[in-house]
Amino acid sequence: MLFPPFEPDRNEPRRRRFRPIPVRTLVPNVITLLALCAGLTSIRLAVEGRLDLALAAIVFAAVLDGLDGRVARMLKGTSRFDSLADFVNFGVAPGLILYFWQLKDLKSVGWIAAMVFATCAGLRLARFNVSIDDPNRPSWASNFFVGMPAPAGAITVLLPIYLFFIEVPGVFFPAPLTFLYTLAIALLMVSRLPVYSGKRLGTRVPRELVLPVFVVVVLIVALLISYPWIVLSIGTLIYLGCLPFGWMSYRKLERAAAGEVPATHHADAGPAAAAAVPAAPSAPPDDDERPARLN
Repeated sequence: MLFPPFEPDRNEPRRRRFRPIPVRTLVPNVITLLALCAGLTSIRLAVEGRLDLALAAIVFAAVLDGLDGRVARMLKGTSRFDSLADFVNFGVAPGLILYFWQLKDLKSVGWIAAMVFATCAGLRLARFNVSIDDPNRPSWASNFFVGMPAPAGAITVLLPIYLFFIEVPGVFFPAPLTFLYTLAIALLMVSRLPVYSGKRLGTRVPRELVLPVFVVVVLIVALLISYPWIVLSIGTLIYLGCLPFGWMSYRKLERAAAGEVPATHHADAGPAAAAAVPAAPSAPPDDDERPARLN
């Protein structure tokens, strides 16, 4: 037999061979995939009533999200489905956890709060993706988020459950208060509030601070494992208390960039400074004297 049945046709065009994918582009995607698995698992645990493990899965997803961004910047790689994973992990999952925990007592009203939170998280992520390519954004503004970021919103909105596990005497979140708190965090995510991002923090560590940094990190991890609800409650309250300081820092940098103070120096600098200032453009010529526009 000249042509066996499984022999490829000689006239068939050869398939295109794709180039090998660099490992540095796979690592951020693998981390994002693990975070997505953690977020989906938290939904299952919330349905089963194991809220403590569901919250742990959300915190783990937030840690992986932070590592994903830093690893992507270090390796100069990208994660193609990062926004989709963040929407599930920090929008859908926290809303469902709150609903299965207490908002279901409000029936349809509680479900509306969960949907609004998830929707605001999706809008927040969409605005973040659009603002990345904004050419008019100043360089100093890259150190601030516009609105509360989705991972911080997910960790913050779960504060009522943290306090519920601590069982602080006299501190109780009824369902209507949880409803209002969920809507407030959702509005903070889609607001125009400048929030310090900390992207430039930790890029360089002085040599003499390496050992203290290791000790502090180990201490925080140990406290989070031993006293998770207390650490998460205190961290959430500190984060909410620092939001006004981020807004004031942004306004200070914005006023400095606008040049409100240096603009008053031209009047006192004398003739030399006046000569350095470019003259105002002359008035445009009349319509009869303008040359024809070239199309």
